[in-house]
Amino acid sequence: MGTLATGRGRVRLNVGGRVFETTAATLAAAGRDTMLDASWNAAHDGAGPAEYFIDRDPACFAVLLDLLRTGGLHVPPGVPEAALYREALYYGLLDRVRAARLGEFDGDRLRLAASVPGRAPGDGTAIRAAPDGGCCVAHGGAVCVHNWALEERRPVYYPGHAPVNDAAYLDAATLLVAARERPGRRDDGGVAAFSALTGEPRHRFRVAHDRQPRSFTAGALALGAGCDVFASCKGRFNEYGVGVWDWNTGEQAGFFYEPPGCALGDADRLQWLDGTSTLMVATMFPRTDSSFISLLDFRDKSVVWSWSDSGTPASLEDKHAVHAVAMEEGRSVCVINQYDDLGFLDLRKNASGVRWRPRSKLTTSGKTRACGEEACYPKLAAHGGQLFASTGDTISVFSGPDHVLTSTLRCSNGGAICDFSIGGDRLFALYSEENVFDVWETPPPPII
Repeated sequence: MGTLATGRGRVRLNVGGRVFETTAATLAAAGRDTMLDASWNAAHDGAGPAEYFIDRDPACFAVLLDLLRTGGLHVPPGVPEAALYREALYYGLLDRVRAARLGEFDGDRLRLAASVPGRAPGDGTAIRAAPDGGCCVAHGGAVCVHNWALEERRPVYYPGHAPVNDAAYLDAATLLVAARERPGRRDDGGVAAFSALTGEPRHRFRVAHDRQPRSFTAGALALGAGCDVFASCKGRFNEYGVGVWDWNTGEQAGFFYEPPGCALGDADRLQWLDGTSTLMVATMFPRTDSSFISLLDFRDKSVVWSWSDSGTPASLEDKHAVHAVAMEEGRSVCVINQYDDLGFLDLRKNASGVRWRPRSKLTTSGKTRACGEEACYPKLAAHGGQLFASTGDTISVFSGPDHVLTSTLRCSNGGAICDFSIGGDRLFALYSEENVFDVWETPPPPII
């Protein structure tokens, strides 16, 4: 219907046969880019307010109008959330609804908001949060994509349905997928970008060696400064290391070849560090017999910091790092071992040992490896100055410079957490065997 109008007077809207009366100022609060933004025509012949007809759902409109009036989102039991999000999208109010629904992320105030069943039980490998509050789940050769309303979109399939190792959001509309090359197949692994909205492929990221395109298995993914995309790569010839591409063009921008004694091609964790313009590359036990962590500078192809537990005596008491996260504010890398102990490495000292924190063992349910030897080992994440660690069926939250345990999030169904991810003001936890992922949100502050 065209522009609706400005003015300070009253406006009457007939929405699907139900009449609402409000002010032009209230509607203008929706914002200039919304369907309800005004140029309400105050010059009309009648003595009462102008009236306009909108052929949409009146129950959802009542919720949205109350949101504009009060700033709070109150959804009656009879209004389906999916219908509300659809109507909010029509009026251009989806961002307002999301802002009212989610408070600023705080690990100590998280509440379980939803448990979402998936399609393929037992083979979930990774969950990744989208910047707009949605997420994706890698299941075998498919990546199931959910929008921020947790509605499932069209899935993404890597060419040839190659098994997916990792996924990452370039932005809310673009998904990056890393896939494994299968034995006896050529050119069915690697890295590709897809539309997160439609599942359509956009372009492949190729690796060239001696000026010839090579097939390879892509492992962990990371996004760097500007338009850089990084992936650990393992090929059939000399393509062992970490590749970097321009995500706008898909063109290869460089390749960091694996130096002796440093298993870059098998890396299962990459993280870009803005403060030092370096890439953390971690190859963790039990993928390899020993754990390796390095900081790479792609500007001069140098290893600026490294650590490994290679060469330590093999015994049941060894503490192998199984996951790692860099925390630039503390100039350290936090690691977690197979016994759920936290340890810290000093980024200012090369070849430093792990400072295992006394009494850092976390409470677990004994289900840490319930869904496979590797899949359900502990995982780490850092967000907003807090440290998060998954152990068994819980996620522990550590706060402050001394990383004090301040909260514990327990899963909805008692299963073991195989992966979790934070982004878009939400925490997503994946339970592979139970075919479910949980969604945790911080409630918005009360409207006074």
